[in-house]
Amino acid sequence: MSPRAAAFAIPGDITTLTGGYIYERRLLEGLRAQGRDVAHLALGPSFPDPTPGDMADAAARLAAIAPDRPLILDGLVFGAIDTGALGEVRAPVVAMIHHPLALESGLEPRRRAHLYRTERDNLALAAHVLVPSPHTAATLQADYGVAPDRITIARPGTDRPAGRRAPTDPPLILSVGIQHPRKGHDILLGALAGLTARDWHCVIVGAPHDAAHSEELARLRETLGLAGRVRIAGRVSAEALSRLYGEASIFALATRYEGHGIVFDEAVAHGLPIVSCRTGAVPDTVAKNAGLLVPPDDATAFAAALDRLLGDPKLRADTARAAQAAGAALPGWDDTARVAGLVLDGLAPGRDHP
Repeated sequence: MSPRAAAFAIPGDITTLTGGYIYERRLLEGLRAQGRDVAHLALGPSFPDPTPGDMADAAARLAAIAPDRPLILDGLVFGAIDTGALGEVRAPVVAMIHHPLALESGLEPRRRAHLYRTERDNLALAAHVLVPSPHTAATLQADYGVAPDRITIARPGTDRPAGRRAPTDPPLILSVGIQHPRKGHDILLGALAGLTARDWHCVIVGAPHDAAHSEELARLRETLGLAGRVRIAGRVSAEALSRLYGEASIFALATRYEGHGIVFDEAVAHGLPIVSCRTGAVPDTVAKNAGLLVPPDDATAFAAALDRLLGDPKLRADTARAAQAAGAALPGWDDTARVAGLVLDGLAPGRDHP
């Protein structure tokens, strides 16, 4: 039997370099590699704060999908689209939830409550839910009332590194994450300011999320006297990022929350010891002994963890070996697509509206 045809609705530019977009682009490619007819619906870029035009366009295009073609709906759209409009979709809907929108950092209480209600109500209409981690699955069950048998964990795949490692001297501390408050680059900078007696340099890779936060990070770097040792690189090419992973000695991300965190998989695949925070899915994603985890929003604790790895070459080597072993056991993107494909093929048809 041929793999079932499907549709995949994703807002904005699918080549955007964030974990969520990388996951969905690779999943789309993997499903198509199975010989599956998967239509890519590029919806308006304003989600999860849609303009009226983007909301109306999304509602119309989703309602037009045939009831025999399952629809994977990106979480930025799924958690924000009008519930009434979602109820008009005839296709069986598979929600792709990386992490609930209401758990984003920096939301005003009214906005957080609105996103929670919308996503909760929309989840009641989903035929199935795909998530990247056990943590997100548990959150949807406990806080959103989603039954366990309606959730499937499709862990992100990982590409095996090409080339050999060539760590720099002094050690390079690499951080990868968009310039968004949730990624905690401000905490990392604060931690590094307390480690100037150590020999190291740092590169922060990640595209700006908004101009104001990027300017804040640049000012903080200057204020803390780190301009000569920390480079905020912004978005870099895949080749440049691969080279930085190969040159790094430590991966550090002071995140405030992750629904999974593809960059952690990339780091351990490159054999890098990790310093991050005990929050969200991070404890599930970062294998035991592959890194040091501290409480979020604690620059002092983050600095202490970095200091331990910088000052103890044996600990750094042992942690790196544990990371390399964990990286070798990670699934590939074909495994992610296989899991999602089984979900699509097992869904009942949707409904025709009169």
